[in-house]
Amino acid sequence: MMIRTLFVVFIFLLSMSVNSSIFAATDPYLITVQQLKAGLDKAIQPAQKGFILIDVRSSEEHESGYIPGTDFNIDFRDIQNRHRDIHAKSDDHIVVYCQSGHRSNIAAETLMKLGYQHVYNVVGSMNAWEDAGYTIQRPQ
Repeated sequence: MMIRTLFVVFIFLLSMSVNSSIFAATDPYLITVQQLKAGLDKAIQPAQKGFILIDVRSSEEHESGYIPGTDFNIDFRDIQNRHRDIHAKSDDHIVVYCQSGHRSNIAAETLMKLGYQHVYNVVGSMNAWEDAGYTIQRPQ
């Protein structure tokens, strides 16, 4: 009886460790606006920044102002259907932001579930960007 109980406990613990590694694979990385700004500043030209920057807010929000260097505006609700629009490989680095970080977290998790390995969510997103006093680009 004791051996059977130990075996059941062992199987349970083993299944928990396997499940936790599966869930960990879908957690996006977090970066600060300061890290994002540093990455944008390092690029000589916007296309050479080494990552794809996506605003996942609505088009109306995007038109009110966005982070300079943004490559795409794809509403977080459409990211699963439109992720191919960004023409990214599974190992490309993708950074997503919204207004506060909530919608971009959902978008980041969706992208990771779709197989993208290096997805980053900007902590605080546009709110933090504006609070830091960084430039906001507006459509011309």
